[in-house]
Amino acid sequence: MPEAAPRSRVIAAFAAVYLIWGSTYLAIRVAIETIPPFVMAGVRFIIAGTLLFAWARARGAPAPGRRHWAAATFIGVLLLTLGNGAVVWSEQRVASGLTALLVAMVPVWTVLVEWVGGTRERPGLGTVAGLLIGLGGVALLVAPGQLAGGSRVDPLIALVLTGGSISWSIGSVYSHRAGLPRSPQLATAMEMLAGGAGLLVAGLLSGELAAFHPAAVTGRSALAVLYLIVFGSLIGFSAFVWLLRVSTPARVSTYAYVNPAVAVLVGWAFAREELTARTLLAAAIIVAGVVLITSTGRSTEH
Repeated sequence: MPEAAPRSRVIAAFAAVYLIWGSTYLAIRVAIETIPPFVMAGVRFIIAGTLLFAWARARGAPAPGRRHWAAATFIGVLLLTLGNGAVVWSEQRVASGLTALLVAMVPVWTVLVEWVGGTRERPGLGTVAGLLIGLGGVALLVAPGQLAGGSRVDPLIALVLTGGSISWSIGSVYSHRAGLPRSPQLATAMEMLAGGAGLLVAGLLSGELAAFHPAAVTGRSALAVLYLIVFGSLIGFSAFVWLLRVSTPARVSTYAYVNPAVAVLVGWAFAREELTARTLLAAAIIVAGVVLITSTGRSTEH
């Protein structure tokens, strides 16, 4: 069962996840201009995790045991190594706003993962309709041709982001009942450390670490990484993990309603990313599907 929490803290945490995470898509794009994606993300989470771990322990959080590390490692790999890894890899090839639109399907996969895991009843007609509508929006993005004046997203990128989103959903649902430390800050730090280590391994295996030259990093990219560490990780991800304890995974995943809009507008305003009728129509379809799924599924949450 979710823990009780002050309403004001819940609202503030949702606001952080809704708005800050929407802006991180552009920050990622700027960071990977001169830093390889897996290396950038790995360093980001290792630094943030180390700082948060030290802070949590200094405030009296007990030292975690093997069981805690096992659960945090599993969740960190699902959320960050695979989930965030798919995002940073994809942003080398597609606009930050379009990446956010494809990730907006997370609530859809979350509902399905909960059903498969036995924490939600079999999806009803409304949920199935929402799934089909959401997939229709994704199909519009990857459909060939110049529909509505915009080019399509590479199907491989859509597949990678879908896989990352499903991994994120599995991690979110599992974390709701995993054997994590009682301290949300300590649990978050451990997940960041594990996920960041996984990303650095990915950077090693892909050859990024060998080809990385720190001297080539621009001040612009360095500031973007700093923003991701402070706002995206220490504030945004911490708020997300805490919300998973005090709310349900399906409700927490509603950040996907707002993130795409924020990401598309920020990318258009600050990076001159193309804003076409195709993108806007796909965004409306995907969000409509997500809203339908989460609104019709709340009554069946256990």
